[in-house]
Amino acid sequence: MQLARKSSLGRVRRILVMGITYLLIIGGSFSISLPFLWMVSTSLKEIKEVFAVPPQWIPDPPIWRNYIDGWLALPFDLYLRNSIFIAITCTIGHVLAASFVAFGFARLRAPGRDLCFGLVLASMMLPRQVTMIPMYMLFRSIGWVDTFKPLTVPPFLGGGPFNIFLLRQFMIGIPRELDDAAKIDGCSNFGIFFRLALPLSRPALAAVAIFSFRAHWQDFMGPLIYLSSDKYTLALGLRYFMVQSGSGGLTMWNHLMAVSVIIMMPMLLVYFVAQKYFIQGVVVTGVKG
Repeated sequence: MQLARKSSLGRVRRILVMGITYLLIIGGSFSISLPFLWMVSTSLKEIKEVFAVPPQWIPDPPIWRNYIDGWLALPFDLYLRNSIFIAITCTIGHVLAASFVAFGFARLRAPGRDLCFGLVLASMMLPRQVTMIPMYMLFRSIGWVDTFKPLTVPPFLGGGPFNIFLLRQFMIGIPRELDDAAKIDGCSNFGIFFRLALPLSRPALAAVAIFSFRAHWQDFMGPLIYLSSDKYTLALGLRYFMVQSGSGGLTMWNHLMAVSVIIMMPMLLVYFVAQKYFIQGVVVTGVKG
């Protein structure tokens, strides 16, 4: 009888804990989603309804024309092409370079390997603002200012310390017996990298690709420093749209939010398409590291 009572109390306790956990998760998700919901709601309102009190979350009627008017206010199609080119090029560069460097740190033995890896990790502690002026002076001296090269070439020259760390931790977990078997079959280190390490590291590569695409899709400071108006990205175009519409005394917040929703859609699409590999890559890397 006592065992049955203890079992029943334990079941009730587990149900209460799970219920409280789900309530906290739902409450946290809702609070995090509020800015996004406000942005979507504002994108479908008349300008006079944006700051109405009390706020009206569901526009009645929704003004879908805001998306067309906001997009046509500036050459956002040009900004879109520039952003796609930069984001995809940088993503390819980060994935290729970081995987190559991480393979060397994870699978090859060489004197000073761990010291070099420690230096790579130490570079993560440098704020971007510290290297901003020296990098600008370097790129200006070689004539790369007002081109896409300062944004697209560096990802191919190392891949970023965080990406290297993430991929190295994943590749360390690949059994070394596979390397020995590949060498017996006549594979060189390059063959092991392309035929073994890369295919087995798809989850971690997907995580690196998502991180890189997100960072460059929404990058503001880099394009602001190096690009002029005809090479603006969507982040700069959105800021310019805000300044331009506000110069007349009234910022068209409904059009601004409509363009913001459009700009955010590719990032959400990339995440949902690669969500499975992204979560698997982060979780498995953390366990194997």
